[in-house]
Amino acid sequence: MLYHVYELNHAALAPLRMASQWSQTLLHSPLNPLSRTVPGRTLSALLDVFESATRRYGKPEFGLNETHINGTPVAVTQKAVWRRPFCTLQHFQRDAAALAKQHGKRRPDPKVLIVAPMSGHYATLLRGTVEAMLPEHDVYITDWIDARMVPLYRGRFDLDDYIDYLIAMLQHLGPDCHVIAVCQPGPAALAATALMAQDKDPAQPASLIIMGSPIDPRLSPTLPNKLAEERSLQWFRDHVISLVPITHPGAFRRVYPGFIQLSSFLSMNQESHVDAQYRFFRSLITGDDDGENKHRAFYDEYLSVMDLTEEFYLQTIKDIFKEYLLPRSLFRHRGRLVKPECITGTALMTVEGEKDDISGIGQTQAAHNLCINIPSKRHVDYIQPGVGHYGVFNGSRFRAEIQPRMRDFIRAFPKRTR
Repeated sequence: MLYHVYELNHAALAPLRMASQWSQTLLHSPLNPLSRTVPGRTLSALLDVFESATRRYGKPEFGLNETHINGTPVAVTQKAVWRRPFCTLQHFQRDAAALAKQHGKRRPDPKVLIVAPMSGHYATLLRGTVEAMLPEHDVYITDWIDARMVPLYRGRFDLDDYIDYLIAMLQHLGPDCHVIAVCQPGPAALAATALMAQDKDPAQPASLIIMGSPIDPRLSPTLPNKLAEERSLQWFRDHVISLVPITHPGAFRRVYPGFIQLSSFLSMNQESHVDAQYRFFRSLITGDDDGENKHRAFYDEYLSVMDLTEEFYLQTIKDIFKEYLLPRSLFRHRGRLVKPECITGTALMTVEGEKDDISGIGQTQAAHNLCINIPSKRHVDYIQPGVGHYGVFNGSRFRAEIQPRMRDFIRAFPKRTR
C-alpha cells in the first residue's frame, strides 16, 4: 500500500511539474521582458526548485570516458563483463595502446574490484572513487540492479546470495585481485574472503580494503544503528516493506523502497538539505552558474535511489545490526560458519572518517580483531580527520589523503601470500 500511495502522489503532481516546465520555458524566452527582471528570475527559480524537488530521478550514468595518466588523456570504455539478475560487473577498460605507451615494460596495473553499497543509492555514487583509482588501476565495480526492475520469476536475493555473487565475481577476475568494500558491503566482503580462505580458493583477493563499514555496529553506535537495535524485525517488516506496483517489471516483489531510504537520509541532515535548497534558489536568481551546476550534480546523484529486496534488507538488519553475528563469530553463510581467522594471505586495510555519522569510529577497525591470523605487517588502519561518511570515499580529502594511502597499500601487497 505504501508504494501505491507514493506512485499516486507522484502521478498527482505530474500536471504541476509539466506546468512548471512550460512556465519556465516562457520565462526564459528572450522575447519575454520578465526574463531580465528580478521578479521574473525569482518566479523561474521557484518553479525550478519545485520541479527538482518533485521529480523522479532515474539511474545516473558513470560518464567516465577518459582518464589521465602522466598528464596524457587515455580513453575509457565501460563494459559489462559478468551478469546476474541482481548485479552487473562493470569494467572500466582503458585504451590498451595508450597504456602500452605509458607503461612500456612495466608490470600491468593492479586489478581492483570496488564493491559498491546496496543500500539505496546506485553504484554511480562511487563515481569519484572509480575516477580517482582509474589512472593507476584496472578498475571493476559491482553495479547492483534496482529490485523493482527484476521480475519475480528471476527469484529471490538475500545476503547469502550477495556473498555468493562476490565470490563468483572474484573467481571470474582471477587471483590477486584487490577488493575495496565501501560501507554496507564490508561484512559481506569480509565473509566472502573468509569463505574463500576456508576453501583454499586460488582466487582469494590479494588485499581487502574496508571503508566506513558496520563490521561491529556495537562500537560508537550512530542514529541508524540505534534505530535498528530499538525496533523489532517485525516492525521493519510491517512499516517499511511494500509491494512493487504493477507498473514496474518487478511487480508484486516485496521490497524496501528506495524512497523510504532517501527520506531517512534527508531527515538525518534536514537543516543542511534545506540550506542547500535555499542556496540553489539564490544561485538561480543571481545567475551563479557554478553554484547551480554543483547543486544539480550532487542532488541528481543523491536523489537517485533503488529498491532492495525484502529478504536482503531484513537479513542484513537481523544478522548485522541486531544480532551482531559477525563480530560474535556466529555469522553463517547458508548454514556454514564463517571464519575470518582462516584468512592468512590477504592484506587488510580499514578506513574510517572522524565525523562519520553512519558507521562510527571503531566499527570498521573491528575487522582487524577478527582476522587474527593475518601477519601484523599486513594490517593497516587509517582514520581520516575532518570527514563524514561521504568523505571517506569521495571528495577532495579522499583524493588527496585517502586514495594515495590505498594506492600505496595495494602496491605494498601486490599478491596474496600462499
